[in-house]
Amino acid sequence: MQMRKIPVTIVTGFLGSGKTTLLRHILQHAGGLRVAVIVNEFGELGIDGEILRGCGIGCDENGNETQGQLYELANGCLCCTVQEEFFPVMEQLLERRGEIDHVLIETSGLALPKPLVQAFNWPSIRNAFTVDAVVTVVDGPAAASGQFAEDPQAVDAQRRADPNLDHESPLHELFEDQLSAADLVILNKTDLLDEAGQDALIAELREELPPQVKIVRAQHGKLDLHTLLGLESASEESIHLRHDHHGSADDPDHHHDEFDSVVVAGAAASRETVIEALQQLVDAHTIYRVKGFAALPGAPMRLVVQGVGRRFDSYFDRRWNAQESAAQPLASRFVLIGEDLDGATLQTAFDAALASVQTAGAK
Repeated sequence: MQMRKIPVTIVTGFLGSGKTTLLRHILQHAGGLRVAVIVNEFGELGIDGEILRGCGIGCDENGNETQGQLYELANGCLCCTVQEEFFPVMEQLLERRGEIDHVLIETSGLALPKPLVQAFNWPSIRNAFTVDAVVTVVDGPAAASGQFAEDPQAVDAQRRADPNLDHESPLHELFEDQLSAADLVILNKTDLLDEAGQDALIAELREELPPQVKIVRAQHGKLDLHTLLGLESASEESIHLRHDHHGSADDPDHHHDEFDSVVVAGAAASRETVIEALQQLVDAHTIYRVKGFAALPGAPMRLVVQGVGRRFDSYFDRRWNAQESAAQPLASRFVLIGEDLDGATLQTAFDAALASVQTAGAK
């Protein structure tokens, strides 16, 4: 007798939109639902996976990693590695289908969702899994700023106001492709927009979406699970009808070479100094996204630091474990994602920024 298909929710969205926060919310309110998580990372540090482990996902009660709960794909964008890594991961999940009620996939902020959804038509997995929904998370304040506007005059005005936008980039097309694949759009961070700003942005998003695609508003990704799961969209059956700018994953022109990912490390004297030093890097280089952990003097917990442009958020998520604490001093490390980034140059600049900020603070 054929068993039911396991529903899969794919969470996509631009860098810093709040995808990992949304996953944390789902997992913390799963209510006994047995969820397998696949995290796709862009960069050398598995930051998103570590953030999820910070809320107990992929670990036992003592903080030790357990097998088969968190699948982290760390070789670039998921659409490009889908044949090398995604397929064997799904095979592993298929072997444990009796233990799984739902699968969550968080794509990289740089990933194209359409090729991933198309992969669910592969004969070996289409009888076992179905795409319950593609959920696209939109950073409300970033989108409202005109960063993804169709009107080039609005983009030019934003470039003049924001040094991070003084370049041509494929980000607008990527944003449109993430919207075109959506079955549900979450307008996130609505606490940072007034009612009129939210309504205006929803009207703009609606122009990019089919009428059946719902747009819901959220703060910190906090939504009722009935809104997010059990949508039964079977997206793999209609994804070929969705428009996109980038073509097939087999297209030789399909690449993300325009994006760079580098890691910087340093000794953080305080929350304020490390964020100010990172902001200096953002001011001087084309950096779209910052994500990492800071080890603060005397603090038993690690500080998660995430930034989009010059806007940074930070919070303590868990205590350093015994293995991490054995390293003296504890490392503060950050992934920087952007364009034309050189690791050595940015490490030197980060060292100088930390030194100057700490010297200024000591005066």
